[in-house]
Amino acid sequence: MTMNRRTFAALAPVALLAACATAAPPLLDASGKPAPQVYRISGETAAVIPFRMLDSVNALRAAKRLPPLVFNAQLNAAAATHSRDMSVQNRPWHFGSDGSSPLDRVRRVGYQGKLLGELISETYQTELETLAAWSGQADTRAVIMDPLAREIGFAWFQETNGKIWWTLVVGG
Repeated sequence: MTMNRRTFAALAPVALLAACATAAPPLLDASGKPAPQVYRISGETAAVIPFRMLDSVNALRAAKRLPPLVFNAQLNAAAATHSRDMSVQNRPWHFGSDGSSPLDRVRRVGYQGKLLGELISETYQTELETLAAWSGQADTRAVIMDPLAREIGFAWFQETNGKIWWTLVVGG
């Protein structure tokens, strides 16, 4: 019993101080909105990101009774090339610095299926936040939910400042 009282007596001030601590206010950007938090992709995180994205896409598709997608190495390569190229161009758009279209890029890597769409994003957000944004827009959600889709390619490129260029390519 004495040991419990001593422990309580010793920990009470710590608990009291912890209760008084306040969280730091969020950093705000010039508009007064919360500034984006940099999502740093480590080697360990990089290994799981593609599977989190694939599982999340397939969960969305399963909810609509659509068949699951599988990764395609060629589509992954096309996505990786475009993510890096968008960073070089410093703009999120569907055309490569050499004028290539999404169709050109999947043909270059030898993809024999039908290109159904390409989704891109320039952000500091996680892959799941990016997927949520894509899912929130009718035109990009239609690419993810295309009933003809069977394969997916997914990649990103993160700059040293933390900006991430995401690319998702869907094929059938």
